[in-house]
Amino acid sequence: MKHLISGLLFGLVALNAAPLSAAPVQELDHVVAIVNDDVITRVELDERLERIKSQARQQQQRLPDEATLERQVLENLIVEELQLQLAEKAGIRVDDESVNQVINNIARENNLTLDQFQEVLRRDGMSFAAFRENIRNEIIINQLRKRRVEDSVNVTEQEVNNYLSNMENRQGLNDEFRLGHILIGVPDGATPQQIQQAEARARQVYNRLRLGADFHQTAVAESSGQNALQGGDLGWRKGGQLPSALADIIVDMEPGDISEPQRSASGFHIIKLLDRRSDEQRRIVEQTLARHILIRPNQLVSNADARQRLARLRERIQRGESFADLARAHSDDTGSAAEGGSLGWFSPGSMVPRFEEVVNRLEPGQISEPFQSRFGWHIVEVISRRKHDDTEQYQRIQARQSIHKRKSDEAIEQWLRQLRAEAYVEIRLNQ
Repeated sequence: MKHLISGLLFGLVALNAAPLSAAPVQELDHVVAIVNDDVITRVELDERLERIKSQARQQQQRLPDEATLERQVLENLIVEELQLQLAEKAGIRVDDESVNQVINNIARENNLTLDQFQEVLRRDGMSFAAFRENIRNEIIINQLRKRRVEDSVNVTEQEVNNYLSNMENRQGLNDEFRLGHILIGVPDGATPQQIQQAEARARQVYNRLRLGADFHQTAVAESSGQNALQGGDLGWRKGGQLPSALADIIVDMEPGDISEPQRSASGFHIIKLLDRRSDEQRRIVEQTLARHILIRPNQLVSNADARQRLARLRERIQRGESFADLARAHSDDTGSAAEGGSLGWFSPGSMVPRFEEVVNRLEPGQISEPFQSRFGWHIVEVISRRKHDDTEQYQRIQARQSIHKRKSDEAIEQWLRQLRAEAYVEIRLNQ
């Protein structure tokens, strides 16, 4: 109810500002959409519109006419508000430290200090407080989608095998493609007439594009996809991350080509191939063979106790006692303890960051000082290192991620359409 209360307060201020005989009071704000028990105000819509326009100016991209852009941005705000309402009911909260960490990462990726980043925001006409709130909302929505949709998406070994088999048989699908996307959506349970109308509209959009209409501008105006306000830009995707019908089409496309409308459960898709790059190289990594001893703090063992116990074990090993025997007797990692503490050969990214950070500083034969990770306290010995062709394992990991992303994207699109259809929404743009 936060916006509704805000709107009422604006009304009270206006009513109490002057008697009826005075000059008309300028309206400070008004409601442009009711979304369940909350509202979206003109100020919120104008702020988002200005941000979209500013980004378009910076990227020298054209936007549709004001009325069309306003409608698309408002629809985006409505869907965003529905997700935030659902997240609030689910008790999803994001603390200030998490928001700060994301903002610091964004600044670092742009080679800016935090002060410099805030100055850039001010030059672009956006307050740092508003930017923080936007980041917080994005994190909340991502967590909601993960909890409600992405975590329920499963990828089987058979799907991975089929994916890799298709990659071998379908030339070019190992490449990466940067795609523009326009979705002409159809509602769940659409009638034949609704499907026919959507197909006709998709065909009209496609014909305009073939005659030279700007893809970015058209996507903002016409697409109901999640990336509409980014001009439909999906970024770089593996061919296998796309539905098979689309994947079969793009391998034969050249940059700049636009596909005819393709039907899926979500509606009709129009794809533009913006760019393409090859990803056929072998993946050679440096693997590490190591062993460790883990002590987990608990109610009886403090952090200080765990560290001290490991320090004593390290001294005993350096005096000649067997690392493997001490790991079997003392390590709380029962899986590796049975193997004398051995973790086997592992590739970069296989272990938690803190563990890899320590391992990477050690030479073969060295034993670390006691250190802490999220699993507890460790000492680790690097036994050996080797160069390893990790291509097959890497391809399986990539295949699983690609399949999961494709299935998640499809599930999120369907979930958002259902969320929108079941909500009470009243649009008041012209009131």
